[in-house]
Amino acid sequence: MLELPESYTIAKQINEHLQGKIISYVELLHTPHKFAWINSEQGSVEEHLEGQTVEGAAFHGGMLEITTEDSMLLLSDGAYPKYYENKKKFPKNHQLALYFDDDTALFVSVQMYGLITACPKGECTHGYYLSSSTKPNPLSDGFTYEYFRSLYSAGGKKLSAKAFLATEQRIPGLGNGVLQDILWDAGIDPRYDMTVASEEDFEALYASVRKILWEMCDAGGRNTEKTLFGEKGGYVCQLSKNSLHQPCMRCGYEIHKAAYMGGNVYFCEKCQKR
Repeated sequence: MLELPESYTIAKQINEHLQGKIISYVELLHTPHKFAWINSEQGSVEEHLEGQTVEGAAFHGGMLEITTEDSMLLLSDGAYPKYYENKKKFPKNHQLALYFDDDTALFVSVQMYGLITACPKGECTHGYYLSSSTKPNPLSDGFTYEYFRSLYSAGGKKLSAKAFLATEQRIPGLGNGVLQDILWDAGIDPRYDMTVASEEDFEALYASVRKILWEMCDAGGRNTEKTLFGEKGGYVCQLSKNSLHQPCMRCGYEIHKAAYMGGNVYFCEKCQKR
């Protein structure tokens, strides 16, 4: 799934490699997908994008925004873009294709589920987009400890560490994927009850959110996800399906997995307090 490190990395790659490309043709749902949600505002996707020139891209939490002179394309969740320069390697399965006038193309394939939205530039009304684009970016100076601490007030409803960090768009782009290493770095179990968290716990979480997200972005995304060119990111995840039953890199204890809140969480029982 697209989370902040991936949207950051892919936006950077689009700005470096796709600026100035003219979209000659748009193809939708070449491969039908039950959970590919494609919509547009004030016109069709084709009307918004065909004949337009790519101006650049930006990331908003886990959402990727690609802009042209007049329009914007928004990708989120499992809607992964991949750029191809060789026509012979164009994929057979995809839910969106942007064919450029230089015989290159950008294909979007949906993994599990994904959102593809097109609309006039600067006029997107999608709730998650508005939330992600207006809240402090956790990579920025505006994401202060005071702001982070305000996301959970004393006496608030009972939340686990996972629920606090990765639900209700409190921190856009921080999902169940990047959550694992953040909590491992902070020494806190995903199921930890935040109602009993100390100020030191919040300080550790804040420091780890900033540190791990920057490390993931600087490395070009996680090694469990792909870049614009279909390559694995350079950040090696400490906790993921790849590390299950492997020794913890900090203490040597075996990494475990549990089903929790509709997904899997990975943890070290020795390093992370519950």
